[in-house]
Amino acid sequence: MPTVLVTGAARGIGKSIVEHLSSRGWEVIAGVRSEQDAEAVTAGNPQHVSAVILDITNADHIAALDESLPDGLDAIVNNAGIAVGGAMETLSADEWRKQLEINVIGQLAVTQAVLPRLRKSGGRIVFISSVNGRLSMPLVGAYAASKFALEAAADALRMELSPWKIPVVLVEPAQTDTDMWRTADTMAAELEAGLTPHHRELYAKHISGFKKMIPMSQRIAVPTEKVSAVVEEALTARRPRARYVVGLANKFQVALMTNLPTRARDLVLRRASRQP
Repeated sequence: MPTVLVTGAARGIGKSIVEHLSSRGWEVIAGVRSEQDAEAVTAGNPQHVSAVILDITNADHIAALDESLPDGLDAIVNNAGIAVGGAMETLSADEWRKQLEINVIGQLAVTQAVLPRLRKSGGRIVFISSVNGRLSMPLVGAYAASKFALEAAADALRMELSPWKIPVVLVEPAQTDTDMWRTADTMAAELEAGLTPHHRELYAKHISGFKKMIPMSQRIAVPTEKVSAVVEEALTARRPRARYVVGLANKFQVALMTNLPTRARDLVLRRASRQP
């Protein structure tokens, strides 16, 4: 049976990927950050799911992968990630570092660590990116920047690894039914509370528009199972595509928006996100 390492496997999309692949016979190694998460994620299918403690920003955890992973590894799904929200003017350098450290640097560090195994097995690499890796929007600029960076890194990696025929694939969901979107109201409140009074006044209409957009985003959020099914396709297709956008509506959105003139795209995205 093929073996895959999935990072950020304790919840959301990562947990769904673990459940989906293990139910189809994959041997899944779930990267989680605590023993409690390890017990929870393996409980559902202990015959096919094992766990490894892996904070992708922890150099010691990454170094330990060489001893904790089996010799045979057929794929990695780089799923771990976070979303730092806020207007560009209001984000601190530490918030930027956290966003990029997890969504870009950590993912690439784990990939480097397992690459020798993938070269031996002729395996493949999947990155969970986002539609925001091609379309940036107000108040999610840091998150979008991290996904744009991840896409650029994946493109370079795919070309560099072509001599060894190691596919590098980007999976691009949009709104997905995870804890992040279910608790988006709380996230918006925390974002607002963290602003200085001056910035709270300056960006009051931006935040108000963001709050109004949340219910619509929650309604159109796709189930995590849809993302997991696309990941399986990316892992098993004889000739995988470089990018898989999750959902027909999202494919149409990306195709349309990326071909609009910049001014028109800005206007559409601002209106769609209820921005002033």
